[in-house]
Amino acid sequence: MGSNQKSVVLVGATGLVGAECLKLLLADPAFARVRVLARRPPDGVPPAPRLAWHVVDLEHPEPCADLLAADVLICALGTTIGQAGSRQRFRAVDHGIPLALAKLGVERGLKDLLLVSALGANPRSRVFYNRVKGELEEALAALPLRSLTIVRPSLLLGERRERRLGERLAQRLAFLIPGRYAAIPARDVAAALVRLAREDAVGKRVVESREMRAWAAGEETQPPAASRRP
Repeated sequence: MGSNQKSVVLVGATGLVGAECLKLLLADPAFARVRVLARRPPDGVPPAPRLAWHVVDLEHPEPCADLLAADVLICALGTTIGQAGSRQRFRAVDHGIPLALAKLGVERGLKDLLLVSALGANPRSRVFYNRVKGELEEALAALPLRSLTIVRPSLLLGERRERRLGERLAQRLAFLIPGRYAAIPARDVAAALVRLAREDAVGKRVVESREMRAWAAGEETQPPAASRRP
């Protein structure tokens, strides 16, 4: 591994953003190794010299803790309450798994973490989904990380294996949605993640859909200022 290259662990590679992120990571020479932790084997992902795919039980990650020893952890894991089946299950997936992985990673020297959260994330929100996302952000910010980068996309556009009603409606009604809340292609979110992972900023950064869309359109904006501590 070159002195300036990074090793990355990616969680959520079978999802909409994660799948796009994996393609971009493998195409970027800045990343020497890409380790995927997933619940199931790769489907349609061609083998690559820099890719290592590990099938693990993400809800009980302790046995695979050593796999989290890397420079960067990108967590693109996420579900919906409908898919999860209950609020309790949703919290276990969207809050419990990312936090457990982050803690295990920190114990093994992880310094930089990037999280796909959601627009509107707020630990004091009355909306359960946004509150869980905000509580996760708050918990991660309390960890001794060198950098914590949070991307907050609005509704995601792209081809999923499963259909989500809200995202189908967003594609049809995109022209009616105000700029901050307009739907964003998953590939644009993935491109922002890879760009931010490549940078060597310190502290906490939050990037929302509007900035990510601007980057994808080639409209360079000043990267969000990072606080000194995550």
